[in-house]
This record gives sequence, structure tokens and C-alpha cells, in this order.
Amino acid sequence: MKNTYRTLLKKESPNLYNNYELIVEEQFELFAKKQLDYGISNISTGANLEVVEGKEFALHGLWFRMNDKISRWKNLIIKNRKGNNETLKDTFQDLGNYSIICQLVNKGLWKD
Repeated sequence: MKNTYRTLLKKESPNLYNNYELIVEEQFELFAKKQLDYGISNISTGANLEVVEGKEFALHGLWFRMNDKISRWKNLIIKNRKGNNETLKDTFQDLGNYSIICQLVNKGLWKD
């Protein structure tokens, strides 16, 4: 069997490996749940993602969504508050999923 970084990490840090996998699975489940609610066009908002301008438009929209999450996170930390409507875990999950969506859009893979 070929030694990959994943294989080495699993051997050297099995708890970290297993916990990371659990979070990735939880992230994907949340992504699937929300994606079924929002649909594929929520990211493109009508732009053609096959052209550079459309892709940039979508990435700008994603930046705004991520910036809102980061601003909320920063505000909660600075004011030492707990969120009223969503937890920090929710914020982390949203940021993680937006990051993956950005990669899909950037690679031209955001499509049905």
C-alpha cells in the first residue's frame, strides 16, 4: 500500500485523523442539507460561471458571505458574547463550506 500523507497522519495521530474525518462528514451533511434548500443558482445568482466575469461575480458574493461570518465571529469575541441566533460552531461550519464552494466555483465545478 502506498504511503500517503493521510496514511501517515492516521498512523501518527489517529485521534486527530478520526476527529477531522468526523468534522468533514458533518460539514458535508450540512452542505447537502442547505444545498437542497437553496439550489444550485444561489451562488451564481444568474451569472454564467463558464466565463471569467461570472465566476468573479460569484466569488465576490462568496467573499461577502464569508466576511459577514468573520465579522460576526470577531464581534462576538471582542464583546465576549454568545451568539443569539447561531453558535460559533455554526459560523465555523458555514465558513468551511463557503471555502469549499469557492474552490468549486474557481475550478469551474459548481454545476449540477
